[in-house]
Amino acid sequence: MENLGSLAVLLAFCLAVYAVIGSVVGRLRRNPFLIVSAERAVYSVWLLITVAAGVLVHALLTSDFRFAYVAQTSNRAMSQSYKFAAWWGGQEGSLLFWSWLLSCYAAVAVWTNRKKVRDAMPYTVAILMTTQTFFLILNAFVVSPFQMLAEDGSIVAVTDGMGLNPLLQYPLMRIHPPILYLGYVGMVVPFAFAIGALITRQPGDRWIHVTRRWSLITWLFQGMGVLLGAAWAYAALGWGGYWAWDPVENASLLPWLSSTAFLHSVMMQEKKGMMKVWNAVLVSASFFLCIFGTLLTRSGIVSSVHAFAQSPIGNYFVAFLAVGVAATTYLILDRLDFLKSESQLESVVSRESSFLFNNLILLASCFAVLWGTLFPVISEYITGEKISLDAPWYNRLMIPIGLFLLFLTGVGPLFAWRRTSLESLRRNFLIPGIAGLLLTAAFFAAGMRNFYALISFGFCLFVALTVVGEFYKGSRAISQKNQMSFARAVVELTHRNTRRYGGYLVHMGIVLMFVGFTGAAFNQDKTAEVKIGDAFQLGHYTLKVREITDGDNENYTWQHAKIDVFKNGEQLDTLEPERQYYKASKQPIGRVDIRRRINEDLYVNFASMGSDESKAVIQAYIFPLVNWIWFGAKVVLFGTLICLIPSKVKLQYARTEVVGIAKKNVPVEA
Repeated sequence: MENLGSLAVLLAFCLAVYAVIGSVVGRLRRNPFLIVSAERAVYSVWLLITVAAGVLVHALLTSDFRFAYVAQTSNRAMSQSYKFAAWWGGQEGSLLFWSWLLSCYAAVAVWTNRKKVRDAMPYTVAILMTTQTFFLILNAFVVSPFQMLAEDGSIVAVTDGMGLNPLLQYPLMRIHPPILYLGYVGMVVPFAFAIGALITRQPGDRWIHVTRRWSLITWLFQGMGVLLGAAWAYAALGWGGYWAWDPVENASLLPWLSSTAFLHSVMMQEKKGMMKVWNAVLVSASFFLCIFGTLLTRSGIVSSVHAFAQSPIGNYFVAFLAVGVAATTYLILDRLDFLKSESQLESVVSRESSFLFNNLILLASCFAVLWGTLFPVISEYITGEKISLDAPWYNRLMIPIGLFLLFLTGVGPLFAWRRTSLESLRRNFLIPGIAGLLLTAAFFAAGMRNFYALISFGFCLFVALTVVGEFYKGSRAISQKNQMSFARAVVELTHRNTRRYGGYLVHMGIVLMFVGFTGAAFNQDKTAEVKIGDAFQLGHYTLKVREITDGDNENYTWQHAKIDVFKNGEQLDTLEPERQYYKASKQPIGRVDIRRRINEDLYVNFASMGSDESKAVIQAYIFPLVNWIWFGAKVVLFGTLICLIPSKVKLQYARTEVVGIAKKNVPVEA
C-alpha cells in the first residue's frame, strides 16, 4: 500500500509538470491537442492524489503503525473520527491534504470553464499546475507521508502510536482545519484566472465575472475557518479568550483582509472600469498571503500553539514566494497600460471614494498585522534578540482601524455613484446618526467610560439602522406596488438583487460581531485556590466547588470538578470542567465548561490541584456579549450564501466610449 501511495504522488507530479508545459507550449503554438491533453492531465492529477490520500487515510483508520506518520499522529485508543482527522493533524498529512484540495479545485475550475475564456485558459491551467507541482515536490521528495518505520533495513511496526495532539482531539478540529484550508487553497483559482487574463491582455472584465463566485466562496471559507479557530481557542485551550494575536492566527487573518478588499473593489471594475490595478494586486496578494500563512505554520520561524514543529520545508516556501512575487510584480508593471482605469473619481463623497477608503484601511490593517507578526523575526535578524509584540500593541493599533471600517460599512453602500447630494446624505443618515449619538449618550449617562466601547456601540446601532432602512424602503415599495405582505416583499427584494442585499446581511453580521468584540472591554476574571466545599465570588456569581473525582479510560486519565453556580443565593447551574492526562503523548490538558447566555458567558477552567491536595485551582471568567460573535458569524454565513444565489433580475453594465468624454455606466436589464 505504501508503494502505491508513493507511486501515485510521483505520477501526479509528472503529470502536473506535463500540464504546465503542455498548456504553455500548446497556447504558444496554437496546438489545441496539447491544450486539451494538458487539461485532461489536470483530471488525472486529481485521480492520482485521491488514490494517494486514500492510502494514507486507510492506514490511519486501520492503525497501520508501519507508517511513521500514523505512529506519530494516531493510536488505538482514538475514535475513528479523530483517526480520520489525523490526516491533517501533522505536517506530512496536512501537506498531502493541501495538494488534494488543490487538485479538486483545479479539476472543478478547468471543467466548469473549459468553454469560457479559451484564450487565457491555458495560462490559467499552467498557474494552477505550477502551484500543484510545488506542493507535490514537498509530498514526494521532502516530507513524504509514506515513509515507513525501519530497523536493520526491514520495515517494522510499533505496537501503538503517539496519538493526535490532545489539543486537536476536540470536535471543532474535525472541521476547522479543512474549512480554513478550503479558503487558503481556493485563492489559487482567482489568482490563476487573473494572471491568465494579464498575460493574454484579455479584453473586458470577463475574468472578473468568471472568478467572482470563486473569490466569494474562498473568502467565506477563510472567514469561517478563522472564526472556527477562534471558537476552538475559546473552548479548548482554557486560557479564557478567542484571539491572542498569535502569529499563526494573524497569518490566517491576513488573506481574509486582502480578499475582503478585493471583493469590494471588484465591483468598481465591473460597474465603472476603475481600480483594475488594485484588483490585480489584491488578488495576487491574497494568494501569496495564503502561501505565507502556510509557511508560518510549518517552518518553525515563529512560536505558536497552532504551528507544526520546525521542519526543512521553510526554505522551499521562501523560494516559491520569492519567485512568485517577483514574476507577478513584473507582469503587473508590464501591463499597467492594460490596467488603465476607464473612469475618474469625481467626488470625495461618492460610492467610488468609499470603496477606495475601504481598501486603503483594509490594506493598512493588513500591513499592521503583517508587521507585528514578522517583527520578532526581523528584530532577531538585526539585533540577535527576538522581540515579540504583545496583544495590547495590536489592540492599540487595530481597534481604531476596526471602528473606522465599521463606520464605512454603514456609510459606503448608501453613497450614490459619482457624487452624493446633501439631501441624499440627510435622508439616509439623519435618523441612524441621531440614534447612534443617543445610544452613546445613554451609555455614558449610565456610567460607561470606555471611549472605544462607547464609539463602537454607537457605530453598531448606526450601521444596523442603515441596513434595516435599506431593506425597509425597498420592501415597502414592493409591498405597496404588488399588494403582497411585507415579509414576502423582503424575500422578493432580496431575490431581485442577491449580491446587494446579501451584502447588507453580511454587513449586519459584522455589526453583531462587533457588539461581541466590544463586550471584551468589560471582561472579569479571577483565579482562586479553593478547598472542596468552599466558595468564591466573581462579579454577581458565587462559585462553590462541590466535589472532585478522578478516573481513566484507554486514552487518558482525568480529574473532574463539579462547581455549583449561585446568583443572589439561588443555584443557577453546575459546571463540570476537567483535567485530562493523555497516556500516549504524556500531555496534560484542561477541558473548560461554559454557561452560555446571550448577555454573557460564565467560563470555568479547572487549572490544577493546589499544593494541598484538598484544594483546587479554579480560573473563572465572565465574558459579556461574547455569543454575539458566534451569532454574527452565522448571519455572515447566511448573507454570503444569499450572495451566491443568482439574482432574479440581472443587471449588466455596458461602458461606452465617447471621444473626449469620460465613459459612463448604463444599467441594462437583461
